[in-house]
Amino acid sequence: MLSMKEKDFKIPTDKFINLKKPITRSCFSALLVVSAFAFSACGEKASVSETKKEPEKKVVKAEATAKKSECGRVSIANMNWQSAEVLANIDKFILENGFGCTVELVAGDTVPTATSMAEKFKPDIAPELWTSAIIEVITPPIDEGRLVVAGDSLTDGGVEGWWIPKYTADAHPEIKTVFDALEHPELFPDPENPDKGALYNCPTGWGCQISTTNLFKAFEAEAKGFRLVDTGSAAGLDGSIAKAYERNENWLGYYWEPTSLLGKYEMVKLDFGVPFSQEEWDRCTSVKTCTDPVPNAWGKSKVITLVTERVAKNNPAVMGYLKKRNWKNNVVNKLLAWMGENQADGSDGAIEFLNNSPDVWEKWLDSEQVTKVKAALQ
Repeated sequence: MLSMKEKDFKIPTDKFINLKKPITRSCFSALLVVSAFAFSACGEKASVSETKKEPEKKVVKAEATAKKSECGRVSIANMNWQSAEVLANIDKFILENGFGCTVELVAGDTVPTATSMAEKFKPDIAPELWTSAIIEVITPPIDEGRLVVAGDSLTDGGVEGWWIPKYTADAHPEIKTVFDALEHPELFPDPENPDKGALYNCPTGWGCQISTTNLFKAFEAEAKGFRLVDTGSAAGLDGSIAKAYERNENWLGYYWEPTSLLGKYEMVKLDFGVPFSQEEWDRCTSVKTCTDPVPNAWGKSKVITLVTERVAKNNPAVMGYLKKRNWKNNVVNKLLAWMGENQADGSDGAIEFLNNSPDVWEKWLDSEQVTKVKAALQ
């Protein structure tokens, strides 16, 4: 096929053979080659015209395939904590089987994932992002439209604070606030010094360790007979609660939800007795070097699903699903407890949830999508 209009095409006559001159053997050979190509080309053209219906069939088939996979490829952040891991796997299963997407799970963590999405627009979806630690990272690209908040993944938000076992709350209904609990060090004896009460701290290196330490000072817990116990790690913190429950002993300390542990052990979060102050939180409560903390409370952490501009603009069906896809902390706690008891990973947890909680997830989809997901579960 010519790459330019015929009227613009100039024939280079100086390149053609002068037929007035005798034809040499080499010229004759060249003409034979040109003739061969010409006949070959004509033959090809006839062949194509004779079988022109076959490509049309292929086109129809290709169009049908395209409709089935119009969602395209989607990458999802698979975070390194249980609730986010299982939600990523739930999204993967639903998007693959209900929407026809090709889904890739990408290992992630709060700050690295948020930074990558803001700077490189990868991955496409972060199902569960706790915004308190990344608000400065995600605000500019959200304001510019490069990242989009699909909605809250946890309708209750991320909950942090100081907790006691439910059996303790039932036995001592007078204890409703942190102030109330700190009046009774004898109810929460320190294993190393029973004459003092124990308040268990957040794991070492976590931001909540700083907050708990400052609040311990602000509420003058030491003067009231308490010691702040270093749990060392999340496993150490979990172990202290499990041990207390197994022995039916009282316990007081930091924890959060949703978690598998609160799905297994029923706990009650104490009211701090003062309203949450973001200004005070930023000034001192969350600042390691602060020397003059005052009583404050934990605010509810906003937990969102964040997507790139590409998904928001090009995948309205997926975006519609993510806007409706959310769940409550008690549902997550129960699922995470099952995962812990069965040593299940996020993929196993997703199947368990989809098989046993249709009352939750069917609300996220239309009837056709529900049918497809249920068929894939068989």
